[in-house]
Amino acid sequence: MTGSDGPHREPGSDFRPAGPASERAREEEERAVEQALALVGGSDRTGGAGGPDGRPSRRQDPRGHQDSRGHQDSRGHQDFRDEDPNAGPSSDPHARRSTDSHPYDGRDNDPRDGRTTAITTAATTAAGTTAATATAPEPVGEQPPLPDRASPGDPAKPRPTLPPPSWNRARAIAARAGRGGPPATIRLPLDRALGHVLAEALVALTDLPSFDTSAMDGWAVAGPGPWAFEAGAGLLAGRGPAAALPDGTAVRIATGARVPPDTTAVIRSEHAHVDEARGLLHARRSVVTGQDIRPRGQECRSGEQLVPAGTVVTPAVLGLAAAAGYDALPVVPRPRVDVLVLGDELLTAGLPHDGLIRDALGPMLGPWLRALGAEVSDPRRLGDDAGALRSALTSSDADLIVTTGGTAAGPLDHVHPVLEALGAELLVDGVAVRPGHPMLLARLSPDGPCLVGLPGNPLAAVSGLLTLAEPLLSGIAGRPAQDPYRALVHADVHGHPHDTRLVPVVHRPGRAGGRDHVAPLRYNGPAMLRGIAAADGLAVVPPGGVRSGTEVEILDLPWAPATPWTEGCFT
Repeated sequence: MTGSDGPHREPGSDFRPAGPASERAREEEERAVEQALALVGGSDRTGGAGGPDGRPSRRQDPRGHQDSRGHQDSRGHQDFRDEDPNAGPSSDPHARRSTDSHPYDGRDNDPRDGRTTAITTAATTAAGTTAATATAPEPVGEQPPLPDRASPGDPAKPRPTLPPPSWNRARAIAARAGRGGPPATIRLPLDRALGHVLAEALVALTDLPSFDTSAMDGWAVAGPGPWAFEAGAGLLAGRGPAAALPDGTAVRIATGARVPPDTTAVIRSEHAHVDEARGLLHARRSVVTGQDIRPRGQECRSGEQLVPAGTVVTPAVLGLAAAAGYDALPVVPRPRVDVLVLGDELLTAGLPHDGLIRDALGPMLGPWLRALGAEVSDPRRLGDDAGALRSALTSSDADLIVTTGGTAAGPLDHVHPVLEALGAELLVDGVAVRPGHPMLLARLSPDGPCLVGLPGNPLAAVSGLLTLAEPLLSGIAGRPAQDPYRALVHADVHGHPHDTRLVPVVHRPGRAGGRDHVAPLRYNGPAMLRGIAAADGLAVVPPGGVRSGTEVEILDLPWAPATPWTEGCFT
């Protein structure tokens, strides 16, 4: 309550009386707050003592998103979630609650749209009054206390609220976070290097081929024909060098055998006529100098780069490396990932019953992350337990921790409070994409692992996986980013009024000379997997949607294209 001549004002509200008196009252109020904070020795990172239970009080922003940390946190680390100096709540096109009416059908509304912004105050003051101070009670339950990260004497000011980054910007932030330092390098024998990323360029250790070889079974000839020959097995692959071949003579030769010096050409067996009685060889076709001979260095010379650093080691790369003389390859270790499945309502076997549902993410995330080039531990199921989550985060030695669920602001959503308690740096806190809006990316410590928080809905989790985890893992592994490309879409694709939509699609061949295209798939709600199971890509649909016959950006899924049985099943 204010003084006798002032209006009532709830702590944390944005109400201000109008006019010059209001300005004076506000200045005196700020001075009183500073005095109050000086008395209690500063504030915690959220700005004050918190609510009656020791947790920070909450104020909701225009979209219900958690307060941004500004461009630099208290440790001096740069926050690169939004580098647009003009960005702010006043320019946020999303400044509405998820319950506002709009043309979009609302299927992708996320529980995070009701998130509140963490703001606390040290005292409630008014013009001409002295701030009252109080010591916050100790937190209760399993919620860890929030660390004090503000400087003593700093006034309690709410941090500026920024809109969530766009889908493209969120992916760029994740990729840059993965490239935080030079990748480590290990040497693996060829039989263990498959699927890793080359840490160095693959350079030829010898000429390929390393000597002139025959490309065909036939006859090595010198000079013009016909050519005299001697009976015998001739030259075979794997034998040492042969004597020079005199003009007018020929010798049998096998594919891959070393060609004798002074050889003019190799005549294929089917193009030669052998006169056994006279001991002469005749050519059925004209002979061109050098035909069917693979000259030394035809493929590469020693020291020449064969493939660049950052190339994924495929079976073909292994073969090339072996041919070039390698026994082991310098590669980047696969990123190590821990998967933490949150939620008391999840079953690991049997049919759903009594309000319990099957865990779809635990079985899916491990193979998906392995397809992205990671080493993944078996999923750990923690339930809705803040203490267990904190223990799992602090004990992990992985490069990336992926959590499922708990990223909203419900009574059992512990991801944000635990990250806050650990002093984690939020790099991405929500993304302007549907489904998957409440995803997040955090760094647990300056040199520690990253955490990608996925929403609990299955397709929303896939969206978070490909938006944040995939570019982050590519950065850690030194893997080049996927080149974006566009494809023609057949059918209108509805869009969100303001956010990007990720819609499962399948590639279709063109008919009667028409262009190849993609078709959007049904069953693309945030809780559905039926559409993505038949897809080979995701269409990146801009706000407002796209019309049939236009092009749309495609994000490939990390496996083979959809098979013909999908035709007609889901479109």
